[in-house]
Amino acid sequence: MSTATLTPTPTGPAPVRTPSDEGRIGLRGNLRHIGALVRRNLLQIKKDPESMFDVLLMPVVFTLLFVYVFGGSVGGSMGGGRQEYLDYLVPGLMAMMGMNIASAVGTGVNDDFRKGVMDRFRTMPIARSSVLVAKIVVELGRMMIATVILLGMGFALGMELGTSVAGLLAAVALSAVFAGAIMWIFILLGLAMKTAQAVQGVGFLVLMPLQFGSSIFAPTRTMPGWLQTFTDVNPLSNLADAVRGLMMGGPVADSVWVTLAWAVGITVVAGPLAVSRFRRRT
Repeated sequence: MSTATLTPTPTGPAPVRTPSDEGRIGLRGNLRHIGALVRRNLLQIKKDPESMFDVLLMPVVFTLLFVYVFGGSVGGSMGGGRQEYLDYLVPGLMAMMGMNIASAVGTGVNDDFRKGVMDRFRTMPIARSSVLVAKIVVELGRMMIATVILLGMGFALGMELGTSVAGLLAAVALSAVFAGAIMWIFILLGLAMKTAQAVQGVGFLVLMPLQFGSSIFAPTRTMPGWLQTFTDVNPLSNLADAVRGLMMGGPVADSVWVTLAWAVGITVVAGPLAVSRFRRRT
């Protein structure tokens, strides 16, 4: 009688199947994943409408505060008055709006990791970048709402468009492109810091010098020389000047190209770093 040879069954834990690498997922699959995750994020906002308070109130508060507190003095130093300062301020606030909203992205990513949401996403066969891109898409949508409210406030207070509707739309698009790039930095910050409070603290330290050391709120010609040197290389100054030129008239070519160069450079560097950090975070 012949005996069959038995192959021993290996003991130990079964091999874990990892999700498909995003390099194997085509463009259509990536877009489908991004769309599903955008819908998930929008449903979260629907369940928590208080998360929209910053978008709805920030443009109103900033416009009224700066126009009526600083408009007379700053506008007078510009050779005009409150009306001239309004025309100067609103394009600058458009540049600032994306930075403030971008900081919320890092806090949200950090909070999702704390709740375990991101761990569940990483077990799914989806492109890793789609999780982060969906966050950016939703925040850009929130930024568009804030921009519409800001422009509505500006026109209600008497702002006059110095160019055309096409120039206004180009200014909005440029602000959105730069904001999308900045969001990668805050996502990377949210992935690197341990708590949402730490992300907010570091984000505040980054935002304050960039916003107030720029041409957003006041012309830079009255600033000390060392501060003017900083404002000249500050990307927010270039963005504010470009948006102001597109909306109110004046030379814009240099500022637009510098702003686009900053946006591309930040995305190329911070985007892959954020995705890599997202893969490796425990």
